Amino acid sequence: MSLKFELTKNDKGDFFFKLLNADGGTLIRSEAYSAKTSATNGIESVRKNAPEAGRYDLKDASDGRPFFNLKASNGQVIGTSPMFKDATARDAAIAAMTSGASAAATDDQT
Repeated sequence: MSLKFELTKNDKGDFFFKLLNADGGTLIRSEAYSAKTSATNGIESVRKNAPEAGRYDLKDASDGRPFFNLKASNGQVIGTSPMFKDATARDAAIAAMTSGASAAATDDQT
């Protein structure tokens, strides 16, 4: 499965990234960054931390839908997944990230 990062800028000047699967579905999205350099550093942090199983914090939304946060070694959240229909879909997204995020190219749309 070929993953890619998509780096974007909104009309307020904030930078964001998403990690997309081969079908274009979002695996994780970042917080807003005021500087492009910070966003690209976030992408590098995902590449570094995604292969490590212990970096995934599994959660459930108030309505019970599963999602996850990817955390850096210092515990800071790097990215948050969308809500999934079930734990199997969440686990598949994590498996895709674990195997493919480190080699994912960046599509800079800023």
